Amino acid sequence: MSKLFSPITIRGEEMRNRVFVAPMCQYSSATEDGRCSGWHTVHYGTRAVGGAGLVMLEASAVRPDGRISPQDLGLWNDSHVEAMGPVVDAIVSNGSVPAIQLAHAGRKAGHTKPWEGGHQLNSSNGGWDNIAPSPIAFQEDWDAPREMTLEDIGQVIDDFANSARLAVNAGMKVIELHMAHGYLACEFLSPLSNERTDQYGGPLENRVRFPLEVTRAVRKAIPDSMPLFVRVSATEYMENGWDVDECVDFSRMLKEDGVDLIDCSSGGNSSTQTLTPFPGYQVQFAARIRSEAEVTTGAVGLITEAAQAEKILEDGEADVILLARELLRNPYWPIQAQIELDGAADWPDQYKRVAELRNYPAQPR
Repeated sequence: MSKLFSPITIRGEEMRNRVFVAPMCQYSSATEDGRCSGWHTVHYGTRAVGGAGLVMLEASAVRPDGRISPQDLGLWNDSHVEAMGPVVDAIVSNGSVPAIQLAHAGRKAGHTKPWEGGHQLNSSNGGWDNIAPSPIAFQEDWDAPREMTLEDIGQVIDDFANSARLAVNAGMKVIELHMAHGYLACEFLSPLSNERTDQYGGPLENRVRFPLEVTRAVRKAIPDSMPLFVRVSATEYMENGWDVDECVDFSRMLKEDGVDLIDCSSGGNSSTQTLTPFPGYQVQFAARIRSEAEVTTGAVGLITEAAQAEKILEDGEADVILLARELLRNPYWPIQAQIELDGAADWPDQYKRVAELRNYPAQPR
Protein backbone atom coordinates (compact mmCIF):
# COMPACT_ATOMS: atom_id res chain seq x y z
CA MET A 1 0.00 0.00 0.00
CA SER A 2 1.15 3.52 -0.73
CA LYS A 3 1.99 5.88 2.11
CA LEU A 4 -0.71 8.26 0.91
CA PHE A 5 -3.40 5.62 1.35
CA SER A 6 -2.15 4.14 4.58
CA PRO A 7 -4.18 5.05 7.68
CA ILE A 8 -2.92 7.53 10.24
CA THR A 9 -3.91 7.94 13.87
CA ILE A 10 -3.60 11.40 15.39
CA ARG A 11 -4.22 11.50 19.13
CA GLY A 12 -7.46 9.49 19.46
CA GLU A 13 -8.69 9.59 15.87
CA GLU A 14 -7.85 7.31 12.95
CA MET A 15 -8.16 8.54 9.37
CA ARG A 16 -8.40 5.92 6.62
CA ASN A 17 -5.82 7.70 4.48
CA ARG A 18 -3.66 10.82 4.43
CA VAL A 19 -5.61 12.84 1.86
CA PHE A 20 -7.26 15.66 3.83
CA VAL A 21 -9.68 18.24 2.43
CA ALA A 22 -8.26 21.65 3.27
CA PRO A 23 -10.69 24.31 4.54
CA MET A 24 -12.06 26.42 1.67
CA CYS A 25 -14.67 29.15 2.16
CA GLN A 26 -17.90 28.61 0.23
CA TYR A 27 -19.62 31.94 1.06
CA SER A 28 -22.93 30.08 1.01
CA SER A 29 -24.51 30.14 4.47
CA ALA A 30 -28.29 29.92 4.80
CA THR A 31 -29.39 33.58 4.46
CA GLU A 32 -26.75 35.58 6.36
CA ASP A 33 -26.91 33.97 9.78
CA GLY A 34 -23.85 31.73 9.52
CA ARG A 35 -25.76 28.45 9.34
CA CYS A 36 -24.87 25.59 7.01
CA SER A 37 -27.07 25.25 3.94
CA GLY A 38 -27.87 22.41 1.56
CA TRP A 39 -24.86 23.46 -0.48
CA HIS A 40 -22.57 22.45 2.37
CA THR A 41 -24.18 19.03 2.76
CA VAL A 42 -23.66 18.26 -0.93
CA HIS A 43 -20.22 19.89 -1.18
CA TYR A 44 -18.64 18.22 1.82
CA GLY A 45 -20.50 14.95 1.39
CA THR A 46 -19.17 14.68 -2.16
CA ARG A 47 -15.56 15.00 -0.95
CA ALA A 48 -16.20 12.16 1.50
CA VAL A 49 -17.69 10.02 -1.29
CA GLY A 50 -14.59 10.89 -3.32
CA GLY A 51 -12.40 9.12 -0.80
CA ALA A 52 -10.70 11.77 1.35
CA GLY A 53 -9.68 10.53 4.79
CA LEU A 54 -10.61 13.79 6.52
CA VAL A 55 -13.04 16.46 5.34
CA MET A 56 -12.57 19.86 6.97
CA LEU A 57 -15.28 22.49 6.93
CA GLU A 58 -14.27 25.97 5.94
CA ALA A 59 -13.25 28.78 8.30
CA SER A 60 -16.20 29.11 10.67
CA ALA A 61 -16.27 32.30 12.67
CA VAL A 62 -16.41 32.21 16.46
CA ARG A 63 -18.54 35.39 16.50
CA PRO A 64 -20.52 37.41 13.94
CA ASP A 65 -17.90 40.11 13.37
CA GLY A 66 -15.22 37.48 12.77
CA ARG A 67 -16.64 36.37 9.42
CA ILE A 68 -14.77 37.09 6.21
CA SER A 69 -18.12 37.82 4.56
CA PRO A 70 -21.72 37.98 5.80
CA GLN A 71 -22.26 34.69 3.95
CA ASP A 72 -19.53 32.82 5.86
CA LEU A 73 -20.25 30.00 8.25
CA GLY A 74 -20.32 30.67 11.97
CA LEU A 75 -20.32 28.57 15.09
CA TRP A 76 -21.42 30.64 18.04
CA ASN A 77 -24.82 29.22 19.02
CA ASP A 78 -26.90 26.05 19.05
CA SER A 79 -28.69 26.87 15.80
CA HIS A 80 -25.35 26.50 14.01
CA VAL A 81 -24.85 23.11 15.66
CA GLU A 82 -28.27 21.93 14.46
CA ALA A 83 -27.63 23.13 10.90
CA MET A 84 -24.29 21.28 10.79
CA GLY A 85 -25.97 17.97 11.58
CA PRO A 86 -26.71 16.94 7.97
CA VAL A 87 -23.20 17.97 6.88
CA VAL A 88 -21.54 15.89 9.58
CA ASP A 89 -23.81 12.94 8.75
CA ALA A 90 -22.91 13.18 5.05
CA ILE A 91 -19.19 13.06 5.88
CA VAL A 92 -19.35 10.28 8.48
CA SER A 93 -21.75 8.04 6.54
CA ASN A 94 -19.33 8.07 3.62
CA GLY A 95 -16.32 6.96 5.63
CA SER A 96 -14.48 10.24 6.31
CA VAL A 97 -13.61 12.06 9.51
CA PRO A 98 -15.42 15.40 9.97
CA ALA A 99 -13.30 18.39 10.99
CA ILE A 100 -13.83 22.13 11.26
CA GLN A 101 -11.60 25.19 11.16
CA LEU A 102 -12.44 27.86 13.74
CA ALA A 103 -11.49 31.42 12.90
CA HIS A 104 -11.73 35.15 13.45
CA ALA A 105 -10.86 37.25 10.42
CA GLY A 106 -9.71 40.33 12.36
CA ARG A 107 -8.92 43.31 10.13
CA LYS A 108 -9.78 41.25 7.01
CA ALA A 109 -13.38 40.60 8.09
CA GLY A 110 -16.53 41.89 6.40
CA HIS A 111 -16.30 41.69 2.60
CA THR A 112 -18.58 40.88 -0.28
CA LYS A 113 -18.26 37.43 -1.84
CA PRO A 114 -15.29 37.00 -4.22
CA TRP A 115 -17.54 36.66 -7.26
CA GLU A 116 -19.16 39.95 -6.25
CA GLY A 117 -15.84 41.77 -6.13
CA GLY A 118 -14.66 41.13 -2.56
CA HIS A 119 -15.22 44.76 -1.59
CA GLN A 120 -14.84 45.81 2.02
CA LEU A 121 -18.03 46.39 3.96
CA ASN A 122 -18.52 48.35 7.15
CA SER A 123 -21.30 49.02 9.64
CA SER A 124 -22.99 51.44 7.23
CA ASN A 125 -23.40 49.04 4.30
CA GLY A 126 -23.99 45.55 5.63
CA GLY A 127 -20.72 44.81 7.36
CA TRP A 128 -19.31 45.73 10.75
CA ASP A 129 -16.45 47.63 12.34
CA ASN A 130 -13.37 45.41 12.59
CA ILE A 131 -10.99 44.72 15.44
CA ALA A 132 -7.28 43.89 15.29
CA PRO A 133 -4.16 43.99 17.47
CA SER A 134 -3.30 47.44 16.11
CA PRO A 135 -5.24 50.06 14.09
CA ILE A 136 -3.43 49.23 10.83
CA ALA A 137 -5.45 48.61 7.67
CA PHE A 138 -4.59 45.58 5.53
CA GLN A 139 -4.28 47.85 2.52
CA GLU A 140 -4.45 51.59 1.94
CA ASP A 141 -8.01 51.80 0.63
CA TRP A 142 -9.48 49.76 3.50
CA ASP A 143 -10.82 51.12 6.78
CA ALA A 144 -8.45 50.87 9.72
CA PRO A 145 -9.63 48.44 12.41
CA ARG A 146 -10.11 49.33 16.05
CA GLU A 147 -7.26 48.31 18.33
CA MET A 148 -8.39 45.56 20.67
CA THR A 149 -8.53 46.24 24.38
CA LEU A 150 -7.49 43.63 26.93
CA GLU A 151 -11.19 43.00 27.50
CA ASP A 152 -11.64 42.39 23.76
CA ILE A 153 -8.78 39.91 23.79
CA GLY A 154 -10.22 37.99 26.72
CA GLN A 155 -13.63 37.88 25.07
CA VAL A 156 -12.31 36.49 21.78
CA ILE A 157 -10.40 33.79 23.66
CA ASP A 158 -13.65 32.84 25.38
CA ASP A 159 -15.41 32.88 21.99
CA PHE A 160 -12.94 30.35 20.58
CA ALA A 161 -13.45 28.05 23.57
CA ASN A 162 -17.24 28.32 23.22
CA SER A 163 -17.08 27.50 19.51
CA ALA A 164 -14.86 24.51 20.25
CA ARG A 165 -17.44 23.12 22.67
CA LEU A 166 -20.16 23.66 20.05
CA ALA A 167 -18.02 21.86 17.47
CA VAL A 168 -17.86 18.83 19.76
CA ASN A 169 -21.65 18.97 20.15
CA ALA A 170 -22.01 19.11 16.36
CA GLY A 171 -20.11 15.84 15.99
CA MET A 172 -16.81 17.18 14.74
CA LYS A 173 -13.89 14.85 15.43
CA VAL A 174 -11.03 17.27 14.72
CA ILE A 175 -10.66 21.03 15.28
CA GLU A 176 -8.25 23.32 13.44
CA LEU A 177 -7.48 26.85 14.62
CA HIS A 178 -6.89 29.36 11.82
CA MET A 179 -3.72 31.29 12.64
CA ALA A 180 -2.66 32.00 9.06
CA HIS A 181 -3.37 34.18 6.01
CA GLY A 182 -3.52 37.53 7.78
CA TYR A 183 -6.51 36.77 9.98
CA LEU A 184 -6.69 37.75 13.64
CA ALA A 185 -4.22 35.33 15.26
CA CYS A 186 -1.80 35.82 12.37
CA GLU A 187 -2.09 39.59 12.82
CA PHE A 188 -0.87 39.22 16.42
CA LEU A 189 2.11 37.12 15.31
CA SER A 190 3.49 39.58 12.77
CA PRO A 191 5.44 42.68 13.82
CA LEU A 192 4.10 44.38 10.69
CA SER A 193 0.48 44.18 11.86
CA ASN A 194 1.09 44.15 15.62
CA GLU A 195 2.59 47.37 17.00
CA ARG A 196 1.25 46.98 20.52
CA THR A 197 3.42 48.05 23.45
CA ASP A 198 1.72 45.92 26.10
CA GLN A 199 2.14 42.21 26.90
CA TYR A 200 0.68 41.26 23.50
CA GLY A 201 3.19 43.13 21.33
CA GLY A 202 6.91 43.53 20.76
CA PRO A 203 9.18 40.48 21.18
CA LEU A 204 8.18 37.04 19.96
CA GLU A 205 7.11 35.81 23.39
CA ASN A 206 4.54 38.63 23.52
CA ARG A 207 3.30 38.33 19.92
CA VAL A 208 2.58 34.61 20.39
CA ARG A 209 0.71 35.21 23.65
CA PHE A 210 -2.80 35.64 22.19
CA PRO A 211 -2.57 32.64 19.80
CA LEU A 212 -1.23 30.45 22.61
CA GLU A 213 -3.96 31.59 25.00
CA VAL A 214 -6.55 30.70 22.36
CA THR A 215 -4.89 27.29 21.92
CA ARG A 216 -4.89 26.53 25.64
CA ALA A 217 -8.51 27.61 26.04
CA VAL A 218 -9.61 25.38 23.16
CA ARG A 219 -7.51 22.41 24.31
CA LYS A 220 -9.14 22.70 27.73
CA ALA A 221 -12.64 22.92 26.22
CA ILE A 222 -12.47 19.73 24.13
CA PRO A 223 -11.97 16.06 24.98
CA ASP A 224 -8.39 14.99 25.59
CA SER A 225 -8.78 12.38 22.82
CA MET A 226 -9.74 15.00 20.20
CA PRO A 227 -7.00 16.06 17.76
CA LEU A 228 -6.22 19.77 17.58
CA PHE A 229 -4.61 21.25 14.46
CA VAL A 230 -3.31 24.78 13.82
CA ARG A 231 -2.92 26.35 10.38
CA VAL A 232 0.05 28.72 10.21
CA SER A 233 1.53 31.04 7.65
CA ALA A 234 5.15 29.91 7.90
CA THR A 235 6.32 33.20 6.38
CA GLU A 236 4.65 36.37 5.18
CA TYR A 237 7.20 37.05 2.42
CA MET A 238 7.94 40.53 3.77
CA GLU A 239 11.16 42.15 4.94
CA ASN A 240 11.24 42.34 8.74
CA GLY A 241 8.02 40.35 8.91
CA TRP A 242 7.02 36.98 10.35
CA ASP A 243 9.40 34.30 9.06
CA VAL A 244 10.10 30.58 9.16
CA ASP A 245 12.54 30.82 12.08
CA GLU A 246 9.84 32.36 14.28
CA CYS A 247 7.27 29.90 12.99
CA VAL A 248 9.44 26.93 13.99
CA ASP A 249 9.69 28.35 17.52
CA PHE A 250 5.94 29.00 17.58
CA SER A 251 5.24 25.45 16.41
CA ARG A 252 7.28 24.06 19.29
CA MET A 253 5.18 26.10 21.69
CA LEU A 254 1.96 24.93 20.07
CA LYS A 255 3.04 21.31 20.45
CA GLU A 256 3.76 21.89 24.14
CA ASP A 257 0.25 23.29 24.54
CA GLY A 258 -1.42 20.21 23.07
CA VAL A 259 -1.49 20.83 19.31
CA ASP A 260 -1.19 17.62 17.31
CA LEU A 261 -0.60 18.83 13.74
CA ILE A 262 0.71 22.00 12.12
CA ASP A 263 -1.00 22.76 8.78
CA CYS A 264 1.75 24.61 6.93
CA SER A 265 0.61 27.41 4.63
CA SER A 266 2.11 30.87 4.05
CA GLY A 267 1.46 34.52 3.22
CA GLY A 268 -1.74 36.53 3.34
CA ASN A 269 -0.86 39.18 5.92
CA SER A 270 0.33 41.88 3.55
CA SER A 271 -1.21 43.23 0.37
CA THR A 272 2.30 43.90 -0.97
CA GLN A 273 3.80 40.44 -0.40
CA THR A 274 6.06 39.11 -3.15
CA LEU A 275 5.33 35.48 -3.93
CA THR A 276 5.87 33.28 -6.97
CA PRO A 277 4.14 29.94 -6.31
CA PHE A 278 5.40 26.73 -7.89
CA PRO A 279 4.29 23.10 -7.48
CA GLY A 280 4.69 22.13 -3.82
CA TYR A 281 6.11 25.55 -2.92
CA GLN A 282 5.04 25.26 0.74
CA VAL A 283 6.30 21.72 1.33
CA GLN A 284 9.64 23.14 2.47
CA PHE A 285 7.87 24.74 5.43
CA ALA A 286 6.14 21.52 6.45
CA ALA A 287 9.47 19.68 6.21
CA ARG A 288 11.38 22.16 8.33
CA ILE A 289 8.71 22.48 11.01
CA ARG A 290 8.33 18.68 11.15
CA SER A 291 12.07 18.23 11.58
CA GLU A 292 12.97 21.10 13.89
CA ALA A 293 9.80 21.39 16.00
CA GLU A 294 9.36 17.60 16.03
CA VAL A 295 5.63 17.83 15.38
CA THR A 296 3.28 16.18 12.87
CA THR A 297 2.76 18.39 9.82
CA GLY A 298 0.48 18.73 6.84
CA ALA A 299 1.70 19.93 3.45
CA VAL A 300 -0.56 22.08 1.28
CA GLY A 301 -0.27 24.24 -1.83
CA LEU A 302 -0.11 23.29 -5.53
CA ILE A 303 0.02 19.58 -4.80
CA THR A 304 -1.92 18.11 -7.71
CA GLU A 305 -0.38 14.76 -8.69
CA ALA A 306 -0.56 11.43 -6.88
CA ALA A 307 3.14 10.70 -7.33
CA GLN A 308 4.00 14.18 -6.06
CA ALA A 309 1.93 13.68 -2.90
CA GLU A 310 3.38 10.21 -2.32
CA LYS A 311 6.96 11.45 -2.64
CA ILE A 312 6.38 14.19 -0.05
CA LEU A 313 5.29 11.55 2.44
CA GLU A 314 7.96 9.01 1.48
CA ASP A 315 10.68 11.66 1.83
CA GLY A 316 9.47 12.49 5.36
CA GLU A 317 8.63 16.09 4.51
CA ALA A 318 5.08 15.86 5.92
CA ASP A 319 2.72 13.34 7.47
CA VAL A 320 -0.48 14.21 5.58
CA ILE A 321 -1.42 16.04 2.39
CA LEU A 322 -4.10 18.73 2.39
CA LEU A 323 -5.68 19.39 -0.97
CA ALA A 324 -7.71 22.49 -1.73
CA ARG A 325 -8.39 23.70 -5.28
CA GLU A 326 -7.57 20.31 -6.76
CA LEU A 327 -10.48 18.83 -4.84
CA LEU A 328 -12.77 21.58 -6.10
CA ARG A 329 -11.82 20.64 -9.64
CA ASN A 330 -12.06 16.93 -9.00
CA PRO A 331 -13.67 15.61 -5.80
CA TYR A 332 -12.78 12.06 -6.90
CA TRP A 333 -9.05 12.76 -6.96
CA PRO A 334 -8.42 10.33 -4.05
CA ILE A 335 -10.02 7.41 -5.92
CA GLN A 336 -8.02 8.15 -9.05
CA ALA A 337 -4.81 8.65 -7.06
CA GLN A 338 -5.28 5.35 -5.26
CA ILE A 339 -5.69 3.53 -8.58
CA GLU A 340 -2.49 5.14 -9.84
CA LEU A 341 -0.46 4.35 -6.72
CA ASP A 342 -1.91 1.04 -5.55
CA GLY A 343 -3.58 -0.42 -8.62
CA ALA A 344 -7.02 -0.50 -7.01
CA ALA A 345 -9.35 2.02 -5.39
CA ASP A 346 -11.69 2.23 -2.44
CA TRP A 347 -14.83 2.77 -4.55
CA PRO A 348 -18.23 3.35 -2.93
CA ASP A 349 -20.51 0.37 -3.51
CA GLN A 350 -22.88 2.57 -5.55
CA TYR A 351 -20.09 3.38 -8.04
CA LYS A 352 -18.47 -0.04 -8.42
CA ARG A 353 -20.37 -0.85 -11.60
CA VAL A 354 -18.68 2.19 -13.18
CA ALA A 355 -15.29 0.95 -12.04
CA GLU A 356 -15.98 -2.45 -13.55
CA LEU A 357 -17.03 -0.98 -16.90
CA ARG A 358 -13.79 0.99 -17.09
CA ASN A 359 -11.78 -1.97 -15.81
CA TYR A 360 -10.69 -0.03 -12.72
CA PRO A 361 -9.93 -2.51 -9.91
CA ALA A 362 -12.08 -1.96 -6.82
CA GLN A 363 -11.27 -2.70 -3.20
CA PRO A 364 -14.08 -3.35 -0.70
CA ARG A 365 -14.99 -0.48 1.62
